[in-house]
Amino acid sequence: MTSHPSRPAADSRSVADLFSADGRLKAIPRRPARREALLAHLTATLFEDGRDYREPEINEALLTVHEDFSALRRYLVIGGFLARTKDGSAYRRQQQPGSPGGAIPAVA
Repeated sequence: MTSHPSRPAADSRSVADLFSADGRLKAIPRRPARREALLAHLTATLFEDGRDYREPEINEALLTVHEDFSALRRYLVIGGFLARTKDGSAYRRQQQPGSPGGAIPAVA
């Protein structure tokens, strides 16, 4: 086995490896660590901090990278990357992934 000089950036490399040349996600990773790295990347690149999104907006953004937008949306909420109001009417990018419950207080 040979050592690769780019190994210290393994996280960003692994995320880049998940995408095809056209920018589409090849598959949603099964391994939790790789999936979490992907979710963090998607959150940072697709969603603005401090902004509320309606579900169709979340779906549209996720469709730009993969057809299974509902699975990605679910992983983002369960993983604490996106918070959803209890009534499901709004989503918001979380400050810190992993917040318990995955819900934010009611949005006006």
